[in-house]
Amino acid sequence: MVPSPRELADLPFADHLRPFDGDLAEGGDYDTVHLDGGSFDGAVCDHARFLESAFSSVTFTGGRGRGARFNEVWLDGVRWVGTDLADTDWLDGELNGCVLAGLEMFSARLHRVTFHRCKLESVNLRTATLRNVTFVDCLLRDVDLGGAGLAEVVFPGTALEGVRFGRARMAKVDLRGATRLDIADGHDALAGATIGGGQLLELAPMLADALGITVRDGGAAR
Repeated sequence: MVPSPRELADLPFADHLRPFDGDLAEGGDYDTVHLDGGSFDGAVCDHARFLESAFSSVTFTGGRGRGARFNEVWLDGVRWVGTDLADTDWLDGELNGCVLAGLEMFSARLHRVTFHRCKLESVNLRTATLRNVTFVDCLLRDVDLGGAGLAEVVFPGTALEGVRFGRARMAKVDLRGATRLDIADGHDALAGATIGGGQLLELAPMLADALGITVRDGGAAR
């Protein structure tokens, strides 16, 4: 069953949130904080820890947050552009109507994370681990999942445009709900994924090419 996006008041920790007013710092510990509006340009918060926190209409431009941990976080209307978020941990997160563009998220680990109506463009998720991740009504454009591990990932109502799966590993990945399935490379990595009959027909030429199959009409060669 596809989960519905939650409002701020629906969060189990909503009553404990306190406004955040200040700068993000490297190694910072942020527990039950609410970042509401504002911009963080070039902020460096490597190895910071966010626990039971909310982000509303916040903009992050550039900066770095390598190794940061996001546990039980809720993001709504957040814009994250050109930030280095490599090797980050995301557990029990929800992103609603967010834009992630030009992010470095290689080797990130996402577990029980849901994206609602989000746009991911030119996001580097190479060698990342996605486990029990849901993309609902999203757009994934030029997203690189090369060498990533995907388990129990679903894409209801989501369009994939130019997504790269080269050398990815899949287990219980369900692509049947995707509204578009434009894969730039890594068609052979779809082993372990489930697709629909119509999608199979669309992907057939690329799958044949990946498997080294020559498709030629007519009788046998003499």
